[in-house]
Amino acid sequence: MLDAYLPIVLLVIVAGGFAVTMATVVSDLLGPRRFNRAKLDAYECGIEPTPLPAGSSGRFPIKFYLTAMLFIVFDIEIIFLYPWAQSAEALGVFGLIEMGLFIGTVFIAYIYVWRRGGLDWE
Repeated sequence: MLDAYLPIVLLVIVAGGFAVTMATVVSDLLGPRRFNRAKLDAYECGIEPTPLPAGSSGRFPIKFYLTAMLFIVFDIEIIFLYPWAQSAEALGVFGLIEMGLFIGTVFIAYIYVWRRGGLDWE
C-alpha cells in the first residue's frame, strides 16, 4: 500500500533538495557581491528607517494591521463563497439566506476597515 506513495515522497525530497540548493549554494556562487549599508538596513515598505528612542519598542502604524485584516476578510469570504456557489441549488432558500447573512457580516468588517482609513493610501 505504501509503495504507491514512494514516487511522490521521492519527488518531494528531490524537489526540496533542488530548491534549497538553488536558493543557497548556487546563488552564493553566482550572485553579485556588492555589499553596502543600505542593503543591511531593514526594509519598511519604502519608509526611511528611523532610529528608535532608547528603551522603546518599534510600533507599526495601524494601517499595516488594517490591511492585513482586509486581506483576511476577503480571503475568508472567497473560501466560503466558492463552495456555496458550487452547491447553491442543493442548499435552496436556506443556503441563500445564510449566505446573505454571511455577506452582510463581511460587509460590516469592510465598512469598519474603510472607516478606520485602511483603504486610504498616502
